Parts: sequence; C-alpha cells; structure tokens
Amino acid sequence: MEFNNTKIAFSYKSNYELKRAYYLFNLLSLGLISKLGRKLLKTLIKINFPLDLLVLKTIYAQFCGGRNIYECEDVINNYSKNKVYSILDYSIEGSITENDFENSMNKCLNILSECKSKNLSKFIVFKPSAVGRFSLYEKVSLLLDLDAKENNEWNRVVNRFNKICFEASKKNIMVLVDAEESWIQNAIDDLVYDMMKKYNKNKAVVFNTLQAYRRDRLEYLTNIHNNSSGKFKIGIKLVRGAYMEKERKRAIRYNYMSPICDDKIHTDKIFNNSLEYIIQNIDDFGLFIGSHNEKSNLFSTELLKKYKVNTDDDRIWFSQLYGMSDNISFSLANNGYNVAKYLPFGPVKEVMPYLMRRLDENSSISFQSNRELKLIEKEIIRRKK
Repeated sequence: MEFNNTKIAFSYKSNYELKRAYYLFNLLSLGLISKLGRKLLKTLIKINFPLDLLVLKTIYAQFCGGRNIYECEDVINNYSKNKVYSILDYSIEGSITENDFENSMNKCLNILSECKSKNLSKFIVFKPSAVGRFSLYEKVSLLLDLDAKENNEWNRVVNRFNKICFEASKKNIMVLVDAEESWIQNAIDDLVYDMMKKYNKNKAVVFNTLQAYRRDRLEYLTNIHNNSSGKFKIGIKLVRGAYMEKERKRAIRYNYMSPICDDKIHTDKIFNNSLEYIIQNIDDFGLFIGSHNEKSNLFSTELLKKYKVNTDDDRIWFSQLYGMSDNISFSLANNGYNVAKYLPFGPVKEVMPYLMRRLDENSSISFQSNRELKLIEKEIIRRKK
C-alpha cells in the first residue's frame, strides 16, 4: 500500500481549504521566520490579546474541528463519507480547581450524550489532569501517604473516571485516556487498569495510552497482560510520546536516569515490539495505533497479514490527528482498515496550548511539515490539470 495518492488523501478538502493548508505548512517550514512567528503568538497569548479573528480561519481551522460540538458536525459527516470516524477531543487545558475538574467531567458526559443521540462518534478522549490535580496524581504515583482531605479528593478523581467510563460503557462508546508526564503516570496506569477490569469484560471500552519512547513500556505491557489472565480485555492506544524535552530536562534537574529512550531507533523498537505483541495476542486486546509515521502504519498492516487478522477487525484502529497525515488516514480507510481521526474542539482561547504544541511539533520535525507541504502541492497541481 502507498500513501501518496493525493486524490484520496484530500478528497474531502475544498480548493480553499487546500490552499490554506499549503500556506500554513509553507510558513512552518521556514525555520527562523516560523520560530519568530510562534514566539510572537505565544507573547500575544500571555498578554491576553484577542486572538479569535487572527487564528480562527487559519491555524485553528487547520487543527481544530470547531468551537463546540455542533461546529464539528460538518467535519464528522465529511469524514464518515470517506469511511473515517472522528474521536471527539474537547482540548481545553489548565484545570486547577475542583470546579474545573467537575466541569471537565460534565463536558465528557455531555459529549457522550451527544455522540449517542446523534450517532456522531464511537469514541471520546480525555486527559487525566483535566479531572484531577496534577500534584495529587504525583503523590499517589510515589505511593506517599494522603491525609484525610487528600483521600477525599482522590476519591473524587476516581469517581470522575468511573462516571465517564460507566456512561461510555452504557452507550457503547470507547474511552481513550491520554498519557501524561512519567512522574504522574503510575497513578493513571493503576486507575485506568481498574477501569478496564470493571468495564472491559467482553470488549475493550477503556483504553490506556502507552508511550513507546519510555524505556519501561514494553515491560509494563507484558506485565498487565499477564496479570489480566484473560479475565478482561486490555485497551491500549500505542503512541511514541509527547513530553520528551520536558522529561529529559526534569531528569537532569533532579539527577535521575531519564525514562525516555536515548534515540529514535530505541523508541521505534519498543513501538514495533509492543505493536507485534498486541496483534499477536489480539484476542486479549483492543488497539489504537496512533502514528504519523508511514513506516509504522505499513508495518502494522503487514503484522495484520502475518497473524491473519482481518483488515476491518473492530478490535484494531488506526489513528492520526485532524489536519495532519491525511494521506495515511484516508489511504488506510480506502483499503478497508478502521480509521479514526482525533478531532480537537473548544473555544479558541482555551485550545491555544494544544495549537501551540501542533505548531511546535510541525516546526521541530521538519520532515513532517515538508511531507505535508509536498503532498498538498501535488494535489493542487493535480486539480489544476
């Protein structure tokens, strides 16, 4: 299978949307100019400059589906015509109070209701730090004693997880729990594992995110598989990871061995070995393959053939972010694989941290922007002809 058929990749985009993407990725590929532009944008965010008009029709439109779930419906319907599903991701960040955490949980519950009543999506996603205090996760991860107030607070976090997973299970919608920084991940791993035991009896409803750039993740994967003893299904979203620089800086600061692999070769090895382990034991798993790497996606399709797993087996999904790697997503869907795109949404100001990460990612990984740019340019030329 090839990922360079631009007619398939961009069939859902209008000429205007295609040109807008071209100019954006062109800008991101301009090195110093891109860096200065992102620095200016971060400064404007800090001083609370009204950004809606500046970014709504540009950066925001490229990487986000809409300001609310209703604005996302056109994207969702457009995708579904091309056999691509949407994973609704309310991408606001910075929850710090109990009121914030309750609001985030209620937002998830509302999304679940909308998804079910309008048949919008089979999936939702949430960040653990959106429904609980970061430093509390850290304390639980370190197995430190909690005082009475903290115990009550932690019970509320557990209850929020449980409410979201219960409603998702009742509505037959899969829940993808995002990974976070390594020093709070142990608490999240344990909590999601408990949810899987409870709600994944017959199929994977609850999914934990495994970041392959961590040295210990393959061992973690085999351990939870051995511990499950076939009593429930293990949901795994497999990705490479998102906090590499932060993880390494913290390891240096506190003088401990970084949990992050030394190089991409090691990360790729853990990713590929984890992938093969899950597919080889697919009767015990549900799997989301979250990758923008063409080789990884091709390797995944080869593994399905090797272990005689059908391309449309509903236990295995391929996933990429909205606004990126459409050549992978739509080519896979066109060949009969299950594909779901992450569809972030939310008010412009609240999703700016997410947008800045996408800009930084596409600028720092030059081949990503260049690849997108070349494919878009190819499609523009094809349409002119």
